[in-house]
Amino acid sequence: MLKANLKRLLNPRHIAFVGGHDAAFSASQCAEQFTGPVWGVNPGRKTLGGVPCYPTVRDLPEAPDAVFIATPRSATTDVMRELNAIGAGGAVCFTAGYGELGQEGQRAERELIEAAGNMALVGPNCYGLVNYTNGAILWPFGAGKSGCQRGIALIMQSGMLPANMTMNDRSVPITFVISAGNQSVLAIEDYMEELVDDSRVTAIGIYAEGIKDIEKFSQAAVKALQAEKPVAIIKAGQSEIAASLSMTHTGSLSGSDDAFQALFDQLGVIRVDAPAEMLETLKFLSVSGAPKGNRIAGFTCSGGDAAMLADRCDRACLELPRPVEQTKATLTQLLPDIATVTNPLDYTTPLWGNREVMPKVFGAMVAEGYDAAVVIQDFPPHHIHSDLTLYHNDAHSFITACSERGLPSAICSDLPENIDQQTRELMIAEGVTPLQGIDTGINALANACRYGIRRHKLMAEKSGIRFTPLTVPSKNQSCMILDEWESKKQLSTAGVSVPKGLLCALEEVSSTAIEVDYPVAVKAASKSLPHKSEAGAVKIGLQNYQEVTAAIAQIQRAVQRFNPDLSVTHILIESMVEDVVAELLVGIDTDPQFGQIMVIAGGGVWVELIKDKSTLLLPTSAPRVLEALQRLKIFSLLQGFRGRPGCNLNQVVEAIMRIAGFAADNKDQIVEMDINPLIVTTNAAVAADVMIRKVRD
Repeated sequence: MLKANLKRLLNPRHIAFVGGHDAAFSASQCAEQFTGPVWGVNPGRKTLGGVPCYPTVRDLPEAPDAVFIATPRSATTDVMRELNAIGAGGAVCFTAGYGELGQEGQRAERELIEAAGNMALVGPNCYGLVNYTNGAILWPFGAGKSGCQRGIALIMQSGMLPANMTMNDRSVPITFVISAGNQSVLAIEDYMEELVDDSRVTAIGIYAEGIKDIEKFSQAAVKALQAEKPVAIIKAGQSEIAASLSMTHTGSLSGSDDAFQALFDQLGVIRVDAPAEMLETLKFLSVSGAPKGNRIAGFTCSGGDAAMLADRCDRACLELPRPVEQTKATLTQLLPDIATVTNPLDYTTPLWGNREVMPKVFGAMVAEGYDAAVVIQDFPPHHIHSDLTLYHNDAHSFITACSERGLPSAICSDLPENIDQQTRELMIAEGVTPLQGIDTGINALANACRYGIRRHKLMAEKSGIRFTPLTVPSKNQSCMILDEWESKKQLSTAGVSVPKGLLCALEEVSSTAIEVDYPVAVKAASKSLPHKSEAGAVKIGLQNYQEVTAAIAQIQRAVQRFNPDLSVTHILIESMVEDVVAELLVGIDTDPQFGQIMVIAGGGVWVELIKDKSTLLLPTSAPRVLEALQRLKIFSLLQGFRGRPGCNLNQVVEAIMRIAGFAADNKDQIVEMDINPLIVTTNAAVAADVMIRKVRD
């Protein structure tokens, strides 16, 4: 019923506006563009914003598909209850003062939810929604003109941000705008699921402070990926201040940013940093489509532009392969002597606007099999230069060359304002994207390339894209830390290699009792010392029994200095791992939203020194573990660096997958687990130190 009512709300046949000034403005704006009946509800008015007005909801000619409510909070719940009683489809609740204001607001929000029943409720504390395809404007500010029949949809957990984005001067086709507000009934993922099925929607842009239902979001994102409808997201709450502001603004929980990034990577969701980058990215994907790779053919008519384009492509990890010899020879014949044949290609001003030569130049370059093409070109405003013939000549030559080869392409200006609306629309009509501003434009192109590559890889997996969080214990439960010896015994049952070792009471340590091979490491064995290095409770590289006894004495003194109440009663003695290639950290953490989270990082001191880490959500797969390793700076050591031997990557991936499997098998017990370091040798991966924190038995 809720899903059917959401369809009614998004594509209404009739709309009612309830309230005073804000409702009147919204009704007036809607009536100008919406072809169906528009009604007002206010007991003190005969008309509302120029449309017929009725005293109460019960007096309306029929149950409206969509309603905009802008009444005081004290009256809103009663209005919602009456709408539910007459069978209205859904409502936008512009009214604020609910969950974002603490306990009293939360109580009022629960009453509002109950009153709504099966109605589709947008908000509360939101601006509403706009359907630009049919003029259904439930929006308290200027929304512009309707008429777009195919384009992107914006779902924003904000009010002003989507309003600002509708004001863009970028020729971005927009079909729907939804301000989600507090998401008391309908959440971002509900709107996603519905809009993916709409043939008018080409892509989806999201601003989110938090995600209410991670699994449902995952389902909607996979659905979008399969339908080849890109999803780009601005996820707020990366900083401590932003997370705090998000929570107070809409009552949202920001969540772990690393976990969100891992989720977006797994689902092929594009993460962007700013509204302009979102709009340019989705504009390119909607107009030109997703490139299959990141090999770019670049063109400029200026040496400065060529250098800037090269720099920005390098920063965005876009490749600019140089032309092959045959192409180079063809271009040398076509270009003036002052031109240098390279990529980006500066074709120089003597050929600027030449309709005979430039199609051949562009055509020769893009014939090589690039994944996308971009030309840097600014178009002057009329008061600077009224004749744009030469500018348009180059644009048409570029468009022709790219269109003949079906190559995703863009014409990008240095400055955002330097492509006028008429020129933009001419480009879009030809399937070439006008990108505005070289910084944002090249980032958008890179986002589109990454999306194309990522989507191809994820679709090839066929299964396992969707994410279902594992159920994990609460960190508020009573927990216990296992000592290293017990932690290693448990982990080894999953097939994870650990060093050969033995646990001894202090009085049992003797030269004959030590049955492991020298050199050895000696550690204090105590669940009260989960981080032994900080307490000086570890000594390594010991060559004989005399060094072992000296090390034990040093450890006892160091632990006493660290914590006078702690005494060392047992010692763990282990053979040292040899042929070390690198050290990794593999950590498992738990999160109420995401379940189990795995962190893979450079081990030992590298963890805190360079913060070199990758995050994965469990369950995971071997290909994703390999990708996570490849993202690490330390990956160069794993491959073999400057003549040093590398490792068997398959063995490393298998060891990490065994750790992940152990964590998943014990998901009801494990709260936290650290393997630091996981020592990588030429042919193995050995858990040299393990700490497990689990629910107390």
